[in-house]
Amino acid sequence: MTDGIDGEGLTLPADPELVRASARAVLESNWRSEGYTVPNAEVYPFQWLWDSCFHAITWADLGEPDRARRELAHLFRTQNAEGFVPHVDYEFSPNHHGDFWKREGHSSITQPPMFGHAIAELARRNIDVSDLVGKATDGLNFLFDLRSRVDGLIALCHPWESGGDDCPRWDHWSPGGWSVTKWRETKGALVTSVQHSPLGSPISNPSFVVASCGFNALVAFNAYELASVTSDEVLTEKADLLSHRLLAQWDEQLGTWVDTGDSASDSGRVRSLDALLPVLVAADQPVIERVFDNLRDEAAFGGACGPAGMHRDEPTFEARTYWRGPAWPQLTYLFWVAARRHDRVADARAFAAMLTRGALNSSWAEYWDANDGSGLGAAPQSWAALAAVVQPR
Repeated sequence: MTDGIDGEGLTLPADPELVRASARAVLESNWRSEGYTVPNAEVYPFQWLWDSCFHAITWADLGEPDRARRELAHLFRTQNAEGFVPHVDYEFSPNHHGDFWKREGHSSITQPPMFGHAIAELARRNIDVSDLVGKATDGLNFLFDLRSRVDGLIALCHPWESGGDDCPRWDHWSPGGWSVTKWRETKGALVTSVQHSPLGSPISNPSFVVASCGFNALVAFNAYELASVTSDEVLTEKADLLSHRLLAQWDEQLGTWVDTGDSASDSGRVRSLDALLPVLVAADQPVIERVFDNLRDEAAFGGACGPAGMHRDEPTFEARTYWRGPAWPQLTYLFWVAARRHDRVADARAFAAMLTRGALNSSWAEYWDANDGSGLGAAPQSWAALAAVVQPR
């Protein structure tokens, strides 16, 4: 046993091999013979897009190249001819939510295209990804070329596409005040207003006109990651243009990137954690410095088990409410990745400690109380196993 990964007060057992063994057990408990890992066997018994990308990365890091490849190959099973990848695959229960989505077998919207990063991580571990890169390229080009734009940025068709389902960034669409019940009804209604191509790809939503800076950053980041494997200059150019466009969304006074669209003057300016994801593709050093300072400042986002989902000064911050304040393991992981991309060794070490502390303290839960790290949501949740990836070697 050790008393911490980096001496920053980690009091739970943190031997790297113990963490990796526990993470493996989490993934094993949620593995399906069809060739993918469910987020949680009871609460989320299907395949989710960005979850599976994180699962593939973790399987690869644990020395399971076959499972990592199968995870991503199965993810592309429902991809259509335009490149659209649905955010949920209901393989073993194809009629599940069929009336809701107006189709069978999968959902009608997407999620952050983390498959570009996942493929790059597999390639860095010398895993053959040759049969995956074409599908991933098509998936990214669908967003770049076919998805509608808002002021030059790629539009969302539904809050779920961002990954941050109930984030206060969407409170513009809750006039009169947000509540769980009212927002659930609104999310259902927004599914019905999504406009699709003749092949069924989600293209736009006239009732939800917004371009999320966080989502756009993840598109650009994943394009760069995939191009690092394929040397695709066209994809790199598209990522460059999107990253350059994001520059204009930085708000110096707020210290965050802001959304554009119908919420640009209100909830699109909320200081949510996902709004700092453009640091993955940022180049302005003063901006990068400010973001990492805020991520670790306990008066802003900082927390022992990972950055809070909202700036603590925001009126909408709630430490335990789904996507309105808790810490999330996959976001902590992404900021660990960002720190490494910017050669910020101390920050990367700190995020690794936070992620490990949160996973252990929460019993590998879906998300964690931003203040005390207690587990929230489903447990064990497979993406908490990302703690294995950040362990020191």
